[in-house]
Amino acid sequence: MLFGRRREYLVKRGKEFVVRSPSFENSGRIPVRHTCDGEDVSPRLEWSGAPENTKSYVLIMYDPDAPVGTFIHWVLYNIPGTRNYVEENVPRAPEVPGLGVHGVNDFGFYGYGGPCPPRGHGEHRYFFALHALDISDIGLGPGAKASQVIDRIKDHVIGYAVLMGRYSRG
Repeated sequence: MLFGRRREYLVKRGKEFVVRSPSFENSGRIPVRHTCDGEDVSPRLEWSGAPENTKSYVLIMYDPDAPVGTFIHWVLYNIPGTRNYVEENVPRAPEVPGLGVHGVNDFGFYGYGGPCPPRGHGEHRYFFALHALDISDIGLGPGAKASQVIDRIKDHVIGYAVLMGRYSRG
């Protein structure tokens, strides 16, 4: 993982930063409701144990098992450091008041695009990577790609947490 050393430091200090969802357990199956086979709505995410001086968060959801290489499903940044959750069914708008700014996913639109692996390609893993930052604004407007966001935050990550879910289509 890109920011693994910092996570190890936080865990050693007894302050594990974790992200979870009431919709599925870590390493569990993502419900159809949150996929292209269902309503394709984002799951609720909740977190705890973030570093004390967190000023904002960045959320990137990706599928490393896609046939074309890592596929980005969701990019959300400038999430206020005072928040500890993202509600279910976040609007697919460039900006969501009180929540943050959306980048463009690899489907080509703003917001969440749920798991939708090609049929017959087996089970895919979907990672919800939440990065705690020491800055409140990463300086990008709506529509940034994940690579641009990662480039902007790489020197400002003070912790991260990951939730992984699985999904396959017959």
